[in-house]
Amino acid sequence: MPYTAKIGQSINTLSTPVPVIDENIVAGNIARVQTYMNKIGRSFRPHIKTHKIPDIAKAQLDAGARGINCQKVSEAEVFADAGFDDILITYNILGEEKLSALYALNKKTKVSVCVDSETTIEGLTKTFSPERPLSVLIECDTGASRCGVQSPEQALVLAQKIAASPGLKFSGLMTYPKPHSEAQSEKYLAQTLVLLTGAGLDCPTISYGGTPSLFNSHQVPSATEHRAGTYVYNDRAMARSGHCKLEDCAMNVLSTIVSRPTPDRAIIDAGSKGLTSDLLGFDDFGLITEYPEAKIVELSEEHGSVDLSACTGKRPEVGEKIRIIPNHTCVISNLFDRVVFHAGGKVTRLETIAARGRVW
Repeated sequence: MPYTAKIGQSINTLSTPVPVIDENIVAGNIARVQTYMNKIGRSFRPHIKTHKIPDIAKAQLDAGARGINCQKVSEAEVFADAGFDDILITYNILGEEKLSALYALNKKTKVSVCVDSETTIEGLTKTFSPERPLSVLIECDTGASRCGVQSPEQALVLAQKIAASPGLKFSGLMTYPKPHSEAQSEKYLAQTLVLLTGAGLDCPTISYGGTPSLFNSHQVPSATEHRAGTYVYNDRAMARSGHCKLEDCAMNVLSTIVSRPTPDRAIIDAGSKGLTSDLLGFDDFGLITEYPEAKIVELSEEHGSVDLSACTGKRPEVGEKIRIIPNHTCVISNLFDRVVFHAGGKVTRLETIAARGRVW
């Protein structure tokens, strides 16, 4: 049975659990970040992994963004089919099937990828030819301890290897930094630029990223563009980081109280299949806006257990609907087929999450 919602319907009458997204907050988030990027003279490339919806990406481009960022080839395919023509995939692409899909994607649209090893470069080299070369950026670990080469010297070695491959084009550097590590990131990137320049290699793009310390991007003058995804909806973790306020969180998961087994415990219909199990340093699984003293302390697949013992006033009753600000909004988008947008609590549209499940 497909999920349905009528334009103008009160979101309080929707079947739950369902993500409900405030149109006005989304528009405000897009405008706020793009205004900052324009002010500091930096290109902005939104990461669509947060929403996975072409119409939202179009709104981001209409506001002034230069292109989009995807995380996987299959995700990029959805947006290429929707007409997007400047896509950066910030992931090491490995394996014959993925390389074949990337080759087809590169014939269809302008696409760039990132690498951090000679193994990844070798696979790309065997796949691409000078007739339609692939743009390649080197991922640098500037402190986040995820992917990326560990030093400017390693970046130079890979850049030279890319430049020597006829089917590849060295297009720059990329980093996903540790939040609030701008000085450390700038030092790494600036040193790498010196090495590249000394070797006669042009570095047209330095792609910096992340939402948590986005408004410090101007402190990394070597960067030419910024990538961010979560900012478009925001979430509880972004509010804690200081990026936004709780009222800037556009996505809530609407849920229903389905049981009150004891005075101090409520059960909601949003379990791990409706709320992310990501704690991200919190000790509960989301903030209930109507009952901020309550804690979602446990998730099974279809149930969430809410501890009400700290609530001093009214407590929720069976059948009551509540809104939950998720700890991590991006994961929610991959749990549902559709999301409901609203303005003032009235449904404005029902959007299919076009790239849902595109994780390979």
